[in-house]
Amino acid sequence: MIFRLLAWYLPIVNVLTYAVYWWDKRRAQQNKRRISERELLGWAAAGGSFGAFLAMRNLRHKTQKRSFRVWFWVVVAVQFGVLLFAFLRNG
Repeated sequence: MIFRLLAWYLPIVNVLTYAVYWWDKRRAQQNKRRISERELLGWAAAGGSFGAFLAMRNLRHKTQKRSFRVWFWVVVAVQFGVLLFAFLRNG
């Protein structure tokens, strides 16, 4: 059951995350109000870290700000730790 839910949830949240990063990049280019870094990291933390990573690489977005990159990798590390814990516990 949970795996079926994740099989639907993760692709959707990653596509949405990529779209949010793209939208923020577009807003930056137009000198308009931006999406907060907290919200961008929130999308990654909600399961969209792969989409965020692709957007950062493909769009060259949020790659220069060191503090954002550090927090992004903290999110990824926590997600990895949770997955590892779940795998070992159910192992």
